[in-house]
Amino acid sequence: MKLAFIAARALVFSAAFLWGWYWVMLRLQPLSRDWDASLPAWIAVPGIALVLVGAVGIVACVALFVVRGHGTPAIFDAPRRFVPVGPYKYVRNPMYLSAIAAFFGFGLYTRSLAVLAFAGAWFLLIHLFVIFIEEPGLRRRFGATYDAYVHRVRRWMPAGAAVR
Repeated sequence: MKLAFIAARALVFSAAFLWGWYWVMLRLQPLSRDWDASLPAWIAVPGIALVLVGAVGIVACVALFVVRGHGTPAIFDAPRRFVPVGPYKYVRNPMYLSAIAAFFGFGLYTRSLAVLAFAGAWFLLIHLFVIFIEEPGLRRRFGATYDAYVHRVRRWMPAGAAVR
C-alpha cells in the first residue's frame, strides 16, 4: 500500500512537471513563427522519435525512484534510498537527459526555433541546478556512497562516450 501511495505521488508530480513545461513551450511557439518556416518538414520525424525516447526514459526513471528509491522525482519528496541502477548506471542524470530529449524533440516536431532555444536554455538551467543544488544535497544525504558513484559515473555522457 505504501508503494502504491508513492507511485501515485510520483505520477502526479511528474505529470504536473511535464504539463507545466509543455504549457510554457506552447506559449513560446508563436515567438518564432516568422523564422520557423526555414526549418525543413522532415525534422518532425526525428522530433517524434526524440519525444518518444524521452518519454520512455522519464517513465523508467520515475519507476526506479518509486520502486528502488521509495520516493518521487520531486525535490521535496526525493527517494529515500540511493538509486544507482538502470540508466543511472551509465549517467548520473538520465531523467533530465530524457526530459531534454523530449523538449528538443517537441521543438523539432513543431518546427519551432523558440521551443528549440527554450530546450537549450532549460538544459543550461538544469545543469546549474544539478551542480549547485542537487549534487551537494545528494552528497549530504548519501555521503561516501554518492562520492564513489560520482567517481564511477559521469554527469551527462556515458563513460566511454567520446567527448570532443
